[in-house]
Amino acid sequence: MIAKFAFTAAAIGVSVLMSGAAQAGPGGAGHGHHEETAFGKPGDPKKPARPVSITMREMDGKMLFIPALIEVKRGEQVRFMLRNSGMLDHEIVLATLEENLKHAKEMEKNPDMEHDDPNAKRLAPNKNGEFVWHFTKTGEFDFSCLIPGHREAGMTGKIVVK
Repeated sequence: MIAKFAFTAAAIGVSVLMSGAAQAGPGGAGHGHHEETAFGKPGDPKKPARPVSITMREMDGKMLFIPALIEVKRGEQVRFMLRNSGMLDHEIVLATLEENLKHAKEMEKNPDMEHDDPNAKRLAPNKNGEFVWHFTKTGEFDFSCLIPGHREAGMTGKIVVK
């Protein structure tokens, strides 16, 4: 009986993975780990990338990304070097504004949701992290901390791709 249950659960898991249903993440439903999105695609960490440092912190009752405005050229690959110098956990999720606002509502229902996406990183206080992103499209894109209350406290920024 236990073996039959394990096999059935495994089969359901494979079915979900093959259907793509398990690939929804901060970028929205259907965004897999290597797909092109409205805001670009995961970068190749083995290729050259311009380093861009972003600090996450709390200050004077606000939560901030420093800097909150980043300019990028279309076609550029960026290595986001992240530092949480605050006293709380923070995350960065890169997406369109619409996608981040939608995902923020999901996070309100599931505040402990963990992300394993190429466009997002959660950091504990005094920790560092990074991710590489390839900006293939022009436009204005959002990066936000989607932990409930953090975006509303000012933890949001903009990337302008020219």
